[in-house]
Amino acid sequence: MTLKAIPAEERPRERLLRDGIDSLSLTELIAIVLSSGTRGKSVLSLSEELIVRFGSLEYLLDASVIELMELKGIGLAKAIQLKAVFGIALKCRRPQSLKKYSIQSVEEAYLLAKGEIGHYSQEILLVILRDVRGFLIHREQVAVGTLSQVLIHPREVFYPAVRYKAHSMILAHNHPSGDPTPSHADIELTRVLMQSGQIMGIEIDDHLIIGRDRFVSLKEHGIMNSFSKY
Repeated sequence: MTLKAIPAEERPRERLLRDGIDSLSLTELIAIVLSSGTRGKSVLSLSEELIVRFGSLEYLLDASVIELMELKGIGLAKAIQLKAVFGIALKCRRPQSLKKYSIQSVEEAYLLAKGEIGHYSQEILLVILRDVRGFLIHREQVAVGTLSQVLIHPREVFYPAVRYKAHSMILAHNHPSGDPTPSHADIELTRVLMQSGQIMGIEIDDHLIIGRDRFVSLKEHGIMNSFSKY
């Protein structure tokens, strides 16, 4: 359907002004960003094709300019417009004030981790560093790709913790498949890193597996409690 075929008062921009942003679908919001369609394709159709092509908002947010331009009707200017808006959306997921950001629950850690790594199409290992009172002092991506104790050296994981004098850390990594069920490699990596942390005097408080819409806490599932301490 073209915009001209929609009554003026029911078009996306007019509805946003009248009813607020929550009244619009994702397709309509993207159509507003794109502003116009192409010859033979309305802006609403173009917006819908974008969503169908990438399958979900998470994958769309992570799309590169080149990938966006692969869709007929998305040129360089439109691709840059989209990436700028997507970049703002991703930044809004992250806490802006590290000094005042306290992580006292697994849900707070999950929200931080999801904003940092939940949209990636490859596995990312994130370390969330806390002081003795549980305040966030730093977070850092320390590994990219297939995660296992063979490919990841504890030195890479604990270097930021030593550098920032962290009291404890929370590990988090994403499963691009969307299923947060821990694998054997996830569990074994956690065991190895926990043993290294015990030697170094840096606690690993939890390891979160981030899926598309949910997560698994290895601590809450009792998996970390099964590892013996030195």
